[in-house]
Amino acid sequence: MRKIGFDNEAYIKKQSDQIIKRIGEFGGKLYLEFGGKLYDDFHASRVLPGFEPDSKLRMLRMISDQAEIIIAVSALDIEKKKVRGDLGITYDADVLRLIDVFRSFDLYVGSVVITQYSGQPAAEAFKQRMERLGIPVYLHYPIPGYPTNVSLIVSENGYGKNDYIETSRPLVVVTAPGPGSGKMATCLSQLYHEHKRGIKAGYAKFETFPIWNIPLKHPVNLAYEAATADLDDVNMIDHYHLDAYGITTVNYNRDIEIFPVLRAIFREIYGECPYKSPTDMGVNMAGYCIIDDDIVSEASCQEIIRRYYKAKADMAKGLIDESIVNRIELLMQEKGITIYSRPVIMAALERERQEDGPAMAIQLHDGRIVTGKTGELMGPASAALLNAVKVMEGLARPVHMISAAAIEPIQRLKVDLLGGKNPRLHSDEVLIALSVSAATDKTAERAFRRLSDLRGCEAHSTVLLSSVDEDIYRRLGINLTCEPRYQVNRLFHK
Repeated sequence: MRKIGFDNEAYIKKQSDQIIKRIGEFGGKLYLEFGGKLYDDFHASRVLPGFEPDSKLRMLRMISDQAEIIIAVSALDIEKKKVRGDLGITYDADVLRLIDVFRSFDLYVGSVVITQYSGQPAAEAFKQRMERLGIPVYLHYPIPGYPTNVSLIVSENGYGKNDYIETSRPLVVVTAPGPGSGKMATCLSQLYHEHKRGIKAGYAKFETFPIWNIPLKHPVNLAYEAATADLDDVNMIDHYHLDAYGITTVNYNRDIEIFPVLRAIFREIYGECPYKSPTDMGVNMAGYCIIDDDIVSEASCQEIIRRYYKAKADMAKGLIDESIVNRIELLMQEKGITIYSRPVIMAALERERQEDGPAMAIQLHDGRIVTGKTGELMGPASAALLNAVKVMEGLARPVHMISAAAIEPIQRLKVDLLGGKNPRLHSDEVLIALSVSAATDKTAERAFRRLSDLRGCEAHSTVLLSSVDEDIYRRLGINLTCEPRYQVNRLFHK
């Protein structure tokens, strides 16, 4: 069984209560910026074992009759086809996915706002597509000197040029496919327009990380730094909060740096700022719901190692430069973490040495480690999956759940008809073959039912996997890392 270090139900209740309280403090209308992922927050579920990826949506469902959602997406990100790394889809495509997800939870999506709009062709095409689908779309424009030119920002030539987003509920949640989408600017623009219309409204920020009421160098907060190493985010002591209250809290550099500007904007709109510090702006009860610090700390250290390997893999693919890897290495050194802290790494490398070929290791929830190697029928990722479900079901390793006769036709299809060069089965093909075998073979059926138990397990590959294998491991909920090298020496890798 997976160890639990976080009380998810308490978190949902405490967070909901705080949001309702904040709405009342601002006279009945609140724009709530959602930092991080509103849906499928897998980072939080990895570093806070017990946190469910859909916790934020479940929390909103408790007050769904009071809430509506605005999705912000930057025209710059649409134009350059920016991709959400964990899902492999563009930001504009993720807007559509998010709308479907929110609606499936009976949450009302009021509109989409395209920020930083200056007539970009891709953004205009996206706008027209959304409107054809019946989704209201609003445009917000670049403001010269943003965010420091406060007098221009809070004027008819600044926020005043933006479309006023029509809303109908007391809680307006502003979310986005990823960072840099303009969530805060959208909230503040709306405050300006509401004020012009004589409507009192407030702003707050729902931010899970960094957690403000645990130490600055706690592994949970360092894992957040590792996750955002490419954004230059750094956790800091909120000196505004320390000066105002004499209490040490943690925030991150961008919120602390922008706070004087935010305070000035509030004063321009309302005559005073309701907040004395960036920490005051936040609604974050996560720190109160950690029930086992040792479990959470260990999970966070593991996440830092995973982020290190992801950065090394991205560098090998030419996606980032070495400075990001170096930043995460410094975090590891700060906490005394090494790759040896992740048992599956050594197990995979040892199996590779024994076999003189690529290998994979999977660590089960009970601590046992199962390995797989490259064979004639399948690669190490596929072999490790089958071996893992065998071990969990108590089956002998020599037991064949999928016959060679079932695999060979798939290989012929791949190579002879579809022109593939690698006859070995990828993970998706092996799982399809296993599911077919499960229809007539009780042993295969028992193993097939164990696939869901792999969620939350750890895995390491001695080579970079294909996008297909990576996707299957992600869908199964297995936390994967890879050595930053390709199995074959080619310039192009699919």
